Amino acid sequence: MNRPELMPSHERQPTRTPADANHFVLTFENNRLASELFGQFDQNLKLIEDRLNIDARARGNTVSITGDVAATNLARRTLDYLYDRLQKGSPIETSDVEGAIRMAQAADDQLVFPALERKAKLSMGQISTRKKTIVARTPTQDTYMRAMERSELVFGVGPAGTGKTYLAVAHAAQLLERGAVDRIILSRPAVEAGERLGFLPGDMKEKVDPYLRPLYDALYDMMPGDKVERAIAAGVIEIAPLAFMRGRTLGNAAVILDEAQNTTAMQMKMFLTRLGENGRMIITGDPSQVDLPRGTKSGLVEALHILNGVEGITVVRFRDVDVVRHPLVARIVRAYDAEGASDNRHDA
Repeated sequence: MNRPELMPSHERQPTRTPADANHFVLTFENNRLASELFGQFDQNLKLIEDRLNIDARARGNTVSITGDVAATNLARRTLDYLYDRLQKGSPIETSDVEGAIRMAQAADDQLVFPALERKAKLSMGQISTRKKTIVARTPTQDTYMRAMERSELVFGVGPAGTGKTYLAVAHAAQLLERGAVDRIILSRPAVEAGERLGFLPGDMKEKVDPYLRPLYDALYDMMPGDKVERAIAAGVIEIAPLAFMRGRTLGNAAVILDEAQNTTAMQMKMFLTRLGENGRMIITGDPSQVDLPRGTKSGLVEALHILNGVEGITVVRFRDVDVVRHPLVARIVRAYDAEGASDNRHDA
């Protein structure tokens, strides 16, 4: 069905309604919130239409929905959830609409919420800091958030753009603000992509800061800048290369190891054994992007094998469908995965 991209839904030409289609009208009490829900030029409704293959037509604070029973129920659950967010003062963006659709589909398939009734409201994992609230945008993100709440050691593994590091830093900031931990320690291997620190200009801090910049960026997104700077100066937040972890016991701390696929087996074992009393540890990485020298086994890959089934450890695996950056990123990940699978078949 070809529709003008920016034409409001109530101005579109009527479409033929299948005989077996389900049809209902939703009414939202607050006109202003209903307008925000539908989006500028009804763009949020159009997104829901495209993803669920339904027809949605807005007029004032009401929306008429037509489609097969399963799809229209998904649309109802998606809109109810987004309206509830708006009522609570949280704005919604296109990515939030995408996330609500994904979560509604997962709930309907009983993949995430087995006990959730078909007409029940969605319940998504959230991480709240003073600066912002983050809501799960995929079922795997929801699983990851819940795992970080209940497990002392969590592995988040999978492709870039799935939110592994960002959510881990957000969770650590939340724990610090709650007083559940006394400090945050963020770490990365300082050698990757074939580079060596000795070849880089500057002192040690200037050498390692480029490797740790994504962790700084995530942290400043969660907390006010001045508070982050004071916490770093006071040692409450520490951002350091992996090598600086040797010989330490990290108790009462939220500890994150990012880009863990670039650790050696010895480095990974060293890091894992740093966990101290009341410590929480989150390890993130993408086993498909190992930058270690040829012939060197990734510590992340080995740890996932050795620690499989160990009590107290949770492994959350992200896939290309969990990519929450630009939609093109998910397609890029799938293309590379397909090429890698083809190469493996040829090698065999």
